[in-house]
Amino acid sequence: MKKIFFLAFIIAVFSCKTNDENKKIAQEKTFPKLNNDRYNVAFLIMDGTFNTELTAPFDIFQHTIFRENIKAMNVFTVANTDKPITTFEGIRILPDYNYLKDALPKIDILVIPSAEHHLDTDLEDTKMIHFVQKIDKEAMYITSHCDGAFVLAKAGLLNSKVSTTFPSDIDKMRKMFPNLDVRKDVLFVHDGKYITSAGGAKSFEAALYLCEYLYGKEVAKSLAGGLVIDWNVESIPHLIVE
Repeated sequence: MKKIFFLAFIIAVFSCKTNDENKKIAQEKTFPKLNNDRYNVAFLIMDGTFNTELTAPFDIFQHTIFRENIKAMNVFTVANTDKPITTFEGIRILPDYNYLKDALPKIDILVIPSAEHHLDTDLEDTKMIHFVQKIDKEAMYITSHCDGAFVLAKAGLLNSKVSTTFPSDIDKMRKMFPNLDVRKDVLFVHDGKYITSAGGAKSFEAALYLCEYLYGKEVAKSLAGGLVIDWNVESIPHLIVE
């Protein structure tokens, strides 16, 4: 009997300690310092996010702060949790903002990297879809990489728009969303406020294109050079819908 009481006591102490630690973590949460004179660029991340579709545009956009005489970019991550998310390749990332409970800054550009379950269970996450729809009302641009386009399609944002996605998933996207105009043989499509890309290493190209669109060719070339990328948008298969 004494052993039972002792075990219960240990469990209670451990539980209280764990709760106290969680409260302490919540109280100590800090948010990134955002420069008011920059574009706010949010990256929507979740478990299973693919590294390249996240890090490629993140690298390009973050490097804008090292260029003079432009409106650079604040880059940060948003997720539906305060806990670290684990990418498909196993990197653990602590989100900057929890879009379910934190007060978010105004988001000028929303980036949706591909994730492992963007073709199935992620599309059933109504809170995530509603978040994307909400940000769409205020954002200047929304970009997706690889299967991130499926999230935009599920949110109804690609209706009457031209788009693309990961090459081997184009037929799946056409079947799932038969009313959409999904193009093959292009690495990115710019239609209105939406830029959808094939993803993978080509996520760099879509991000560089947006920078060239915002800042001009010389700035885009400079950003590409800093990452040892040969940049010439004319040599890249793409579509701009006027």
